Amino acid sequence: MLLLATDTSGNHGSIALAWPEGAPARGSNVEVIEVVPLAGGTFSAQLVPQIAALLAKHGFTKNDIGGFVVASGPGSFTGLRVGLAAIKALAEILDKPIAAVSLLEAIALTSGLQGRVTALMDAGRGEVYVGEYVVAGDSVKVVAERLLSREQVWAGERWKLVTADEALAKEGQAAGFTISSIEAVNAGTIVRLGWRKILAGKSISPEELEANYIRRSDAEIFAKNSS
Repeated sequence: MLLLATDTSGNHGSIALAWPEGAPARGSNVEVIEVVPLAGGTFSAQLVPQIAALLAKHGFTKNDIGGFVVASGPGSFTGLRVGLAAIKALAEILDKPIAAVSLLEAIALTSGLQGRVTALMDAGRGEVYVGEYVVAGDSVKVVAERLLSREQVWAGERWKLVTADEALAKEGQAAGFTISSIEAVNAGTIVRLGWRKILAGKSISPEELEANYIRRSDAEIFAKNSS
């Protein structure tokens, strides 16, 4: 099963093609064929042409795709909308499953930490996206995903901490915490986690695919404040 993964959640994005290991056998891991970076700010213009070019480069067409994996958030409102809209359309046309992957969950699982794990992402505006999970092997139980101020993050005790943000790692260490650092998550990372979800029967339909923003949009905040 050829898998296509996309991540348009941040300032820079990526797309990836992958096969389950031993393809076309249904192994639990995947072999990433290639990851292609996407420049931020132009996802709407780049995404579909880059997908077509990547498929053609490796001798595939869209009809060879057997499943989709998409980073569902948290992150840029505009970027996530562009990425999810493209995957929704392709999955509906091809009638293929979608696996939505939280970037916080991806950070927690990629770290290799076990037990109670807290994943951190810089959310800007003096805030941090915080994902709390219980990890056992390759399985993960979501406890909470939320938005906290930096002061709240470093107040009190925390579970095992991990981040892909060097500045956050240094900030936590300065506050007296031990923090594991990993490389930045991209489409090549999330495709592995998405395949596990597909195997576990946790795929979703295009109608069910929604962004995991965590933070409310400015429009929602302003509407609430004006009411």
